[in-house]
Formats: sequence, structure tokens, C-alpha cells
Amino acid sequence: MTVTCPYCNSPAQLVTGATIYPHRSDLHDKRFYLCPPCDAYVGCHPGTERPLGRLADEQLRAARVRAHAYFNQLWRSGQMKRKEAYAWLAQQLGIEVKKCHISWFDVQQCERVVEACQNIPISSD
Repeated sequence: MTVTCPYCNSPAQLVTGATIYPHRSDLHDKRFYLCPPCDAYVGCHPGTERPLGRLADEQLRAARVRAHAYFNQLWRSGQMKRKEAYAWLAQQLGIEVKKCHISWFDVQQCERVVEACQNIPISSD
């Protein structure tokens, strides 16, 4: 499998977590794709070389963290089941549910996730 960096179009390198997170020994055995010049990376599905999403640079990683912070409240609060929350989000974004994965989104899509989720009041019960 060839994973290409979306920033420079170079092939990404398959590395371990020791390269990405040298200070996190708990991640050393995990696999990642890395583009060193762009500092873009993505983890792999456990036990595989299949990427969890597309490579992300620092800006996109921050946008994904923010999108997940808002989106995860919907289902972690019990307001929706996780599957229902993804169906709702897909509808908000006008995409198919099977393509609704924050790990594949770009910065603008992540911003749309935050905007959509900000409009939903989260109950604290």
C-alpha cells in the first residue's frame, strides 16, 4: 500500500510510534504513516498497515481534536447513540454516513463539524 502525503504528494513512510511519539512508550508498537518534511502523519488500524484516515499536519490535527471534542459530546452525553450521532453529522454535512469520519476530514470540514455541534444544546443530566 502506498500512502501519499496530501501536502507534498510524496510517499509517506511507515514508522512506529517511537518515531512520532518518542516520549510515549505506550505508543511505540503502533504503526503510523509519516511525511517528515511536512510533519504530517496518521495512525494505522491496529495490527495492520491500513491508515485510520489521511495524513494530517499540525493545523489539521488541531482541527480534528477540536471537531472530536464537540462531536463526541453528542454521544458521550447520552443525548444520542454514537451511530445516531454519525448519521446526524453526515446529514448536517451533506455526505454519506459511510464517508463520515473526522479522520478523513480537512480543516474546513472539521470547522463545519464544530459549527453544527455548537447548535445542539448538550444536556448535563
